[in-house]
Amino acid sequence: MLPADGHVHSEWSWDAPLGSMERTCARAVELGLPAIAFTEHLDHTVWSEVDDDLDGHPHLAALRTPELTLTPPRLDVDGYLECVQRCRDQFPDLRIITGVEVGEPHRHTEAVAALLAAGQFERVLGSLHCLPLGDGFAEPPTQFKRHPAADVVRTYLAEIPRLVAGSDAFEVLAHIDYVGRYWPASAGPFDPAAFEDEFRVALRALADTGRVLEINTRRPARPELVRWWRAEGGEAVSFGSDAHLPEWVGRGFAEAVAVVEAYGFRPGRHPYDRWIR
Repeated sequence: MLPADGHVHSEWSWDAPLGSMERTCARAVELGLPAIAFTEHLDHTVWSEVDDDLDGHPHLAALRTPELTLTPPRLDVDGYLECVQRCRDQFPDLRIITGVEVGEPHRHTEAVAALLAAGQFERVLGSLHCLPLGDGFAEPPTQFKRHPAADVVRTYLAEIPRLVAGSDAFEVLAHIDYVGRYWPASAGPFDPAAFEDEFRVALRALADTGRVLEINTRRPARPELVRWWRAEGGEAVSFGSDAHLPEWVGRGFAEAVAVVEAYGFRPGRHPYDRWIR
């Protein structure tokens, strides 16, 4: 049996206009997934500089101001929770977990705490999307256009320990290799081994808090990250497709499971639990 997908987006995430919670649930049932967590984006960081080339990303272009800034829309919590309940009624054999993916939680502690105080979310992911750029913040694609590629990766990984130390709001750290998705082709293939020391420092900071590392399958699972996670004291992992479309749910899970098992991680008591060693 495949593990639960603990990182999925639907139409309730501002960057997933083609998402569908209902169709994603249907796809999860088709795949035989035991559970799915709809971790919709909860973002407070304003992008102070957005690329002017957004071909293929009309949802971002629609939010960009003439000054090239972007303010992520608020999550419609009530609408989201109502949709979750409808899907729970429609798919009674699929465990549907409520959740949020909190971007840069260490920079927005009060706002994040206020939203989570009601206890409506069962799964909270922490993630790092934006890095400082001048007086504001920008995502990796813009950072790579302004700075040497290796410097961007090192800056990103150096921010992870600050994120971990600055927020106790999340249980699972999402896509620690997020910055690698946007590594410029002109710099050759992205090689995590070139940043092993930086990755290990970030992983150790997370492991020291007893939290969970997400094995994100938006790209093929990286065995070296799992190996370093274990070596630095990591005790648990979860799996997340980071799906923004229904057909992406559970993508790459069979391969990711093989990688995780090779380093001694095994399923928890329930199919939807994190995997432990």
